[in-house]
Amino acid sequence: MKRIIASEMITLDGYFAGQDGEIDWFFWNEEMAQSAIDLISTADTLLFGRVTYELMASYWPSASPPTEDPIIIDKMNNLPKIVFSRALKKVEWGKWNNVRLVKEITPEEILKMKKQPGKNMVIYGSGSIVSAFMNLGLIDEYYLFVNPVVLGRGKSLFKDLNDRHKMKLIRTKAFSNGVFLLHYQSDSKEAIKA
Repeated sequence: MKRIIASEMITLDGYFAGQDGEIDWFFWNEEMAQSAIDLISTADTLLFGRVTYELMASYWPSASPPTEDPIIIDKMNNLPKIVFSRALKKVEWGKWNNVRLVKEITPEEILKMKKQPGKNMVIYGSGSIVSAFMNLGLIDEYYLFVNPVVLGRGKSLFKDLNDRHKMKLIRTKAFSNGVFLLHYQSDSKEAIKA
C-alpha cells in the first residue's frame, strides 16, 4: 500500500514559512539534495495545497543545473501532481506538467489512492494540507528538516489540529550545514486504518 509522506523544512520554532510566506531562510547543501533525491525516488505522486503549488509551478519548469539537481528537476516536473484547493478554478497544464485539481479532501478518496499499486505520495510544504490530512489520520510518515534558524513568528506547520498525534522516531540525520532530519512515523491511535 502507498504511504503518504510529509516532507517539510521547518525552523527551530516550528514554522514552515515566514509570516508572509517567505522561505528565504532554508538551508541547503549537496547532502540534503541527496536526501531529497532518495525521498522523491520513493514517490509516484506529489501533493500540494494552492499556495505551495503556485510557488512550485513558478519555479520548477525553468529550474536548471547547477542550481538544482537534474534528478530532482526531472521528478518535480514529470511526476503526477495533485493540488488540493477550493479557490483554484483550474490548473494550467502549460504551466507545469501532470497536474490534477481536487476541490475537497475526502478521506475515502485518499484511501482509495493509497490502495492503488505504485509508490508513495509526498506532500511538500502545504501546511494547510498537512494539518487537514493529519486531522484525518492520513499521513504515515514525516520528514522534518529542522533548520538552525528561529523566525519568532511565521506560519505553523501543525495548525488547527483537533487532537494529540503521537509520533514514533524512525531515524535522525545531521547535515554538515546544521540541519537535522527527524524522520517520524505516525503512531496515533486515531490514524485511519486502510
